[in-house]
Amino acid sequence: MIHSFRLILRKKESVDRMKEEREQETTLQLGVVQKVVPIGIGTRVCIDTADILTPTEGVLVGNTGHGYMLVLSENRSTDTYPPRPFRINAGGIHQYIYLRGKTSYLSEMRGGGTLYVYNGTHVKEVPIGRVKMEKRELVRVEMETDGVHISSTLQYADSVSFLEKDGTIVSVKELSEGTEIYCCIDEPGRHLGEKIKEEIREY
Repeated sequence: MIHSFRLILRKKESVDRMKEEREQETTLQLGVVQKVVPIGIGTRVCIDTADILTPTEGVLVGNTGHGYMLVLSENRSTDTYPPRPFRINAGGIHQYIYLRGKTSYLSEMRGGGTLYVYNGTHVKEVPIGRVKMEKRELVRVEMETDGVHISSTLQYADSVSFLEKDGTIVSVKELSEGTEIYCCIDEPGRHLGEKIKEEIREY
């Protein structure tokens, strides 16, 4: 009887885990860029992971809880930067970063923590080795997907890039109205990163 009870508990725990993982699944979809606007100098955050990221892996960041853009790793050569396969230039310090069902502020990221990276088909957890916050030239990228307005504040540098529909990587300097890039829809309303029901407006 005791063994049977333990088996039932294990099955329930397994079902609960599977349910939680399904609830935390993240669906990426294409959105259409509307505009890229220079907004001046501000503090941006680079996250250096203690692992090697693929060119199409990145983090989900955004100005509001309406949704997040997939910003890719620096694992590619550009005209001004050599590859940094461990780094993601995640953008403005104030932004939300989506961490598999929860959010945090980029300002809260620290070495010794963990990070979830996405590539459009799967998610993986990697350790954070170091976080750098520096003053840089920033732009505001605005886009729409399924009638939802999403925006992000990012450094205007060719090391900041996105994933297009056909798997092509495009830098923030190459974005133009009509470019389709991957993003993720969410709903505003969180407390300490956890989802809550409340009346809130974010712009």
